[in-house]
Amino acid sequence: MALQVIGAGYGRTGTVSLKLALEMLGFGPCHHMTEVFAHPQQVPLWDRVAMGETMDWDNIFSSYRSSCDWPSCTFYKELAGRYPDAKVILTLRNPKSWYKSVSATIMGAMRKPKPGQTHVLPGIFAPLLIGEKTFGDDFSEAHMTEVFERHNEEVRRTIPADRLLVFEAKDGWAPLCEFLGAKVPDAPYPKTNSTDEFLARARH
Repeated sequence: MALQVIGAGYGRTGTVSLKLALEMLGFGPCHHMTEVFAHPQQVPLWDRVAMGETMDWDNIFSSYRSSCDWPSCTFYKELAGRYPDAKVILTLRNPKSWYKSVSATIMGAMRKPKPGQTHVLPGIFAPLLIGEKTFGDDFSEAHMTEVFERHNEEVRRTIPADRLLVFEAKDGWAPLCEFLGAKVPDAPYPKTNSTDEFLARARH
């Protein structure tokens, strides 16, 4: 099964909502960090990817029609090259709002555990791939928002305009469905995984 849609946006830019939307439109299953939680056998694969091993993307995404969020968004260029017919979606969010959301939710997963601590996620890929290789283990607002904006500009430069949709969840179904050639569902665009919802799940 080849990927038909590739999400290039960082986590906490509406990627859970995009995952649900793509699945509603027939582009599912959609790979997302939540899929790694649900299928822990994927953890060793992503650990090896994070350590720089060359991987068979067809093996990793054999059960998926689309992808978004970390860890896959880190490799949007490689995936766009491997699946040349796939369309690319860059999810965006106000940088300050994005940093505030990341700080309140997934920041801990990006940090390397201190001696004697157990990491909040299985495997090593999150602090290695996201914390170290993406943000250089500098979690200050100024640095992270700079990396965030630089990544978004790089996506715009790298992916041809006719293959790319720059999208915010507030845009709703219309631009997404037009881009994918899909019919607008008779349901609201998904709105889920707010900071409060994330923290409520984490507590339980």
